[in-house]
Amino acid sequence: MGGRETVEALIATLNAGDVDGMDAVFHEDAVMEWPQSGERVVGGDNRRAVYRSFPKLPSITPRRILGEGELWVVEATLDYGDEVEYQAVFIFELRDGRIAKETAYWSLPFEAPEWREEWVERM
Repeated sequence: MGGRETVEALIATLNAGDVDGMDAVFHEDAVMEWPQSGERVVGGDNRRAVYRSFPKLPSITPRRILGEGELWVVEATLDYGDEVEYQAVFIFELRDGRIAKETAYWSLPFEAPEWREEWVERM
């Protein structure tokens, strides 16, 4: 499986709520790092436990998937079902076509300040 296919398979698996299906795309010794909360999840047992404990897994809508070889980046919108959409960036480091490390960042939307409106386009 190529890098893009691995990342797309992970997104499809999460969107289906299939925690066990994630084993097909992660190495058992994979590391997930979440710098904003200062957490690191090491290994398959911990990954499965964390994902099984989520009150609700998010629905992931990718905006862009970029990468080459063993480094892939996903920009996406995450919806946890609470009417707030998070903007997220995931950095995936692969080894032999499977995820060896994931680094993830999430942010809540915010209103753009009026002072810069003359120089920007609204999306």
